[in-house]
Amino acid sequence: MTGFGEAEEVTEAGVVRVEIKTVNHRFFNVNLRTPSGFDRFEGDIQSWLRPLLSRGHVTYTLSVVRDRTAPDDTLPELDLERAKRYRELLETLRRELGVEAPVDLTHISRFGEIFRAPEREDASAQVEPEVIQRLTRSAAAEVVALREAEGARLQRDLEERLAAIEEALVRVEARAPERLVAERDRLRAAVAELTETHTVDEDRLAREIAYLAEKWDINEEIVRFRSHVELFNEALQAEAGEPVGKRLGFLVQEMNREANTIGSKANDSQITQAALTLKEEVERLREQLENVE
Repeated sequence: MTGFGEAEEVTEAGVVRVEIKTVNHRFFNVNLRTPSGFDRFEGDIQSWLRPLLSRGHVTYTLSVVRDRTAPDDTLPELDLERAKRYRELLETLRRELGVEAPVDLTHISRFGEIFRAPEREDASAQVEPEVIQRLTRSAAAEVVALREAEGARLQRDLEERLAAIEEALVRVEARAPERLVAERDRLRAAVAELTETHTVDEDRLAREIAYLAEKWDINEEIVRFRSHVELFNEALQAEAGEPVGKRLGFLVQEMNREANTIGSKANDSQITQAALTLKEEVERLREQLENVE
């Protein structure tokens, strides 16, 4: 499911901020973005996230923003001793070569080594692991809250799909015996027309209808389909926080199998239409399950 959460805290290193985004994914997949030096926390971060976000593609961003009012420790520093030594060397070179022009600041400043970057304290050393853990869990809690709200909406949609499936099953169940009666009457009329008489071998006709009844029987498929629907409903009503996506995915596969079998045994336009409805609703279930943990 999709979700977003963020948390931040002021530390000696600056404002430490954690941002978590999630999108649909069948498995737990984490993309970590951390500043230099913080990569040593990545294993811990994954272990903190996994119990809270068991499925989904997770983008985790950790950043540290230094206090803008604090002295700027990024300005370069002057290596005065090195600059003096360069001047001495240039003076020696000038005398040895007989150059009359004096050594000035322009000549010395060409040596970039006299300016050095300041030694900065590693920000990761100033941030305690407990701070990152606390922020990670806080941001993840916001993600979970959003995902649970989305889950409630998905549950209502799934329940509507199940109601449509049950309605289609009722139509199939009601029509199944009627098509046998219709087939019996059709066969009786066909035999009478071919023999040009109204005398029909009822025993032979009964055997033919019995054969068709066995061949077209879809009672087992309906019973199994309803069993899958019942188990699906039970999973939807399970305690919050319990992952059910994989279980529901398996049940949808089984529903699709039964819908295909009902369609192949239909031999009736009304049952065929109902079987198509079943397949459509099952496909909608499958699509929505991509969002279910």
